[in-house]
Parts: sequence; structure tokens; C-alpha cells
Amino acid sequence: MDDKKKTDTLRRLKSVAGHVKGVEKMIEEDAYCIDVIGQIQAIQAALNKIKAQIMDDHLHNCVITAVRGPDTKERERVLAEIAAVFETATRV
Repeated sequence: MDDKKKTDTLRRLKSVAGHVKGVEKMIEEDAYCIDVIGQIQAIQAALNKIKAQIMDDHLHNCVITAVRGPDTKERERVLAEIAAVFETATRV
């Protein structure tokens, strides 16, 4: 991951961490449940965006390198990793 993408990803993660702290406070203060759920949904959406950015970077760097490389075992390993990620995502 290049420095610009890493900086952006870390910034987004810190923002999510701040929102999680906010949800903790909302629960401590007995905030309205629907408001808490709305904040949790916003956190999930932010994490999904981060996950998509990391996957995009992985596909454009690690996977392309492996697929273009001469090592067929490495190619199969990387493709199996990607398949496992998508399989896990469909179970959630």
C-alpha cells in the first residue's frame, strides 16, 4: 500500500474508532436505541469502505504480481485466498 493510501486508511480507521467511542458513550447515557443503531450502521458502512479500499489495493498489487509471476503454486495460493475472503463475506 502506498503512503497516500495508508495515510487515508489510517485516518478512516481513527474516525471509526472515534465513532465507536461515541456509541459507547451513547449506551452509557441510555441514548435512544434507534439512534445507537444508526451510529452502528454508519460505523459498519465506514468499515466496509475501508475493507473495499484494502481489497482494491491487494488486487491491484499483490494479486496481479502473483498472477503474472512464474510460480503456479503462489498463483493458486493467492487465488484461494481471494476465494476464501469472498466465501467468508457471504456467510456474514
